[in-house]
Amino acid sequence: MAKKQGLLKNGNKSSLIAAIVNTIIAIIKGVAYFFTGNVAMFAETMHSLGDAANQFFVFIGSALSKKMPSEKYPNGFGRLVNLVLLGAVLIVGIMSYETIKEGYHHIKHPTESTGIAINLSVLGLAALLESYVLFKAMKEVLHEAHVEATGFAVVGKSFGHLGRATPATKLVFMEDLVATLGGLIAIIGILLSYYGGWHAAEGIASIIIGLMMFYVVGKVFLDNAKGVLGEADEELENKIAECIFKNPEIKDINTLFAMKEGEDFHIEMKLEIDPNITVKEAIQIKNKIEEKIQGLKGVTDVIIEFVEDDGVKSWTQ
Repeated sequence: MAKKQGLLKNGNKSSLIAAIVNTIIAIIKGVAYFFTGNVAMFAETMHSLGDAANQFFVFIGSALSKKMPSEKYPNGFGRLVNLVLLGAVLIVGIMSYETIKEGYHHIKHPTESTGIAINLSVLGLAALLESYVLFKAMKEVLHEAHVEATGFAVVGKSFGHLGRATPATKLVFMEDLVATLGGLIAIIGILLSYYGGWHAAEGIASIIIGLMMFYVVGKVFLDNAKGVLGEADEELENKIAECIFKNPEIKDINTLFAMKEGEDFHIEMKLEIDPNITVKEAIQIKNKIEEKIQGLKGVTDVIIEFVEDDGVKSWTQ
């Protein structure tokens, strides 16, 4: 039990916070929908339920991906978080379909909903809570990207460095961005319906929210499909190459792969070395390079192989 608890401590914290907050929001929205029958509130309830379930699975997946390699699984469990995320987006996909279907039905057969005070109060509270979770996710993005920012600068910089965030943090960021925007769209739809007499506006708001959820599904699916297949990180490869060429004994890089394993990186390289150096010197160079690369964030293991310099330039990046 203690071992499992210790493993869960390594889970993505922003996804756990988001899961808890979205569960509370989903319950509140569900109660409001039960009493008012507002279709925009139904869309937001489904949205929050999907987000909560998604983010909970993400937390579990990110924790399990930290398990150490075993004899049966020597390559570790890093890609497990990508598999979990691929499964989690199916939940959001189903919720998206139900949201769009309900919105379409409301447009075809618009009905007047009641309880505007309840709906606006609940959506306003939900927007505040989701904005809080989104801001936490933005700060987590910058933390993982090693970027310093305070105040409103966090917002702009987080968008610019989103690509460098872990899969779990990226998912929380995107889902809560859509959730915050969805809440505002739902409020607009309710106001147009109640004060403008355009009852179909709630159905249109529901469809827009559903389409935004589908966008998240597509984006997350593509990103994590790459992770499952073992996507190479070109930016990290170039950074490692710079470290390697600081050693004059290294004449060329024959091959270099920075493979993403979930939230971590597995590094393999074949380096061309000066044939005149001794074995002892080669070992010292190997240890020096390995220590430098192991110090990079997210790198879990490094495999270095030396071959004799063939005089032909291979590394061109």
